[in-house]
Amino acid sequence: MRWILAAASVLFASVALAPPGRAQENYPSRPLRLIVPFAPGGSTDIFARLVGERLAAALGQPVLIDNRAGAGGNIGAEAVARAAPDGYTLLMATTGVMAINPFLYRTLSYDPAKDLEPVILIATITNVLIVAPEFPARSVAELLAAARREPGKLSFASSGAGSSTHMSAELFKSMTGTEILHVPYKGSGQALPDLMAGRVTMMFENMPGAIAFIRAGKLRALAVTGLKRSSALPEVPTVAESGVPGYDSLSWSGLAVPAGTPRQVIQRLNKESAAILASADLRAKLAEQGGEPAAGPPEQFVEHVRAEREKWGRLIRERGIVVN
Repeated sequence: MRWILAAASVLFASVALAPPGRAQENYPSRPLRLIVPFAPGGSTDIFARLVGERLAAALGQPVLIDNRAGAGGNIGAEAVARAAPDGYTLLMATTGVMAINPFLYRTLSYDPAKDLEPVILIATITNVLIVAPEFPARSVAELLAAARREPGKLSFASSGAGSSTHMSAELFKSMTGTEILHVPYKGSGQALPDLMAGRVTMMFENMPGAIAFIRAGKLRALAVTGLKRSSALPEVPTVAESGVPGYDSLSWSGLAVPAGTPRQVIQRLNKESAAILASADLRAKLAEQGGEPAAGPPEQFVEHVRAEREKWGRLIRERGIVVN
């Protein structure tokens, strides 16, 4: 009996003192939580659910979607930044959270460059300039004419200060010399009903959140924000070809984890996500929503985020945009 107890004691000690790498060999051994920093119904939420469902199947553990809306994505991002770096809390990272908010907010309780680790770029997304069907302007040129006739009277909704829907409009205003009032919401799910009801004039919404309403005739698309037309709405021109040369504003979504997450966990998440993004099924669903599937190693996503920070940081400084 003493020999058995001694052996058990040694075995317990060896497990308790096992190096972190060995402890991660069984990852994941329990459900994961994917935090979406915006309300349900927007493109970030749509993509998170598409990827989360397939990631759960690949990992053999549930991936629970947790919407934490508010403060332009900062509430959800902070929750991930402060979570244990063990691979069980993921962030559906966005352009705003990773590349815009550090310049937009005077104070942040976290630093995305230091507290969050990019895992993989999921998709790039064109935004689409939309108005209610009753709005008289039927083109970008007519919209600009209305904005210039009465500066400050027109308004644009966004899914939150610092979101790509906000920055796309700020870039539009900067390049056209127009003044249009910003009306921020906690997410696209709250903004779109007000747009359809005519309480706000326009919105540069992510394609996934807008396309069903456009196809149903509840919203009218004036232009898309990329340099090329979207295969989801091929008849809709780009902003650039509608009289604003050089205009280009794409949003994107990807996965991120708390800084300090073990490298082997990041590599596992990257590998499984890349396989999911290579599937014809998911690529078709993303294309239907106006998303362009991405992928690549974590280092490639890091470089993408760095380039985006330079682009949007410059615009925010030039426009003097500050939230708090």
